[in-house]
Amino acid sequence: MKASRRFPALLLAAGLIGGGVALAVDDPAEMLPNPAQEKRAEAIGAHLRCLVCQNESIEDSSAPLARDLRKVVREQVSAGKSDQQIMDWMTERYGEFIRLAPQFSWSTALLWLMPALALVAGLVIAWRATKRRTVVTPAPLTNDERARLDALSGRE
Repeated sequence: MKASRRFPALLLAAGLIGGGVALAVDDPAEMLPNPAQEKRAEAIGAHLRCLVCQNESIEDSSAPLARDLRKVVREQVSAGKSDQQIMDWMTERYGEFIRLAPQFSWSTALLWLMPALALVAGLVIAWRATKRRTVVTPAPLTNDERARLDALSGRE
């Protein structure tokens, strides 16, 4: 196989192998020069919801708003703010919705407890349904009924 034909095949194989890890950081200039700070910024961004895409983190989204939020996170990481301070600032500015996994509080208690409440309600309904179901035993046949049954079945 010629080298000119191998190159596209190698390029395709490299794309398939390396394609699993894809962040939405479009511009390398967006990344922090310090690898430890960049890793921290990515970890924080992975917990923040893209307000446009709604079910993606700002690290996974390529929406312009997500890019702006990534920039803010990286600026705050560079400024030396703690993870908690950054998350608190984002929550204060955008509300609890910005978190992909909202913290447990009185305002989110129903959100967190709903699966357990639904399970308990389902179990109670199932238990009551089985408890109400009673086995009905038929009354014994009278002599006239038994004679008629025997006549119909041919056992006279």
